[in-house]
Amino acid sequence: MTYSTRVSKGLTVLAALFFLPGGASAQLSEAYLTLYEDLPDWNGVWQMIGSTIFDHATVEPPGVRAGRPGVREHPPYNDQWEAKYLANIENVRRDRFPDPLTTCGTAPGFPRTMNLPGAIEFIVRPEQVWILTEDGPSIMRIFTDGRSHPPADEMWPTYSGESVGQWEGDTLVFETIGLKGEGDTILDRTGLVLSEQARITTRLRRINDGTMEARMIIEDSEALTDEWLVTKQYELLPAGSRMFDVSCAENNRNPVDATGRTLTLDAEGNVLDVE
Repeated sequence: MTYSTRVSKGLTVLAALFFLPGGASAQLSEAYLTLYEDLPDWNGVWQMIGSTIFDHATVEPPGVRAGRPGVREHPPYNDQWEAKYLANIENVRRDRFPDPLTTCGTAPGFPRTMNLPGAIEFIVRPEQVWILTEDGPSIMRIFTDGRSHPPADEMWPTYSGESVGQWEGDTLVFETIGLKGEGDTILDRTGLVLSEQARITTRLRRINDGTMEARMIIEDSEALTDEWLVTKQYELLPAGSRMFDVSCAENNRNPVDATGRTLTLDAEGNVLDVE
């Protein structure tokens, strides 16, 4: 069976619905099972391929990891936001860049959700798709029941934003708006940021048995001069792999001191950083 094989009729967890009284309930349950059969199989635990550089296509120098001094990417920023990015890069060099995740319990936010080193799961249901991350941990909901985005007066910026989408064959296409921007979330530890005007269209699909791919087109009328295309891939971990909650507050080795510097501690809590 290939990666495109649909979810099996063996989703017996729904069979219990048939025991509800009334023929209408049984008919509804059968229709619901049919909806499941039409969905792609994204079961399993996955992990991002490569480092936490957000845009590997434009990173300089190539092959480095985020957080190293002098590392940068090249999104189509306007002059104002390029200056913001350069200031963040300088703060990284000085070890003074405030990664919001250093505040344990803060969600990574989207699209950083797709750029985390830990495990990730994609839970596919007829009316919603959930993206669960080990780091955070974090939950993102994508509604696929035909609804539109909420009206503007019912939205406010959140870490995961508001996402609605639809299926195009085996590809989930969804749009995300209503995101927290600069100061609350980053895209990676080079200092990439977006504004609250960001609008991201993601095409998520399983491209072969062992690989998922997310192609994101990022638009931001405040920060960008053009669309920004970023592609991320994820590998399927061995059968039996499980997700675990990662809560850095239990063993925070990277607290932030009063000057804004991120420290590194040893197992006894001693500061390892040397000025």
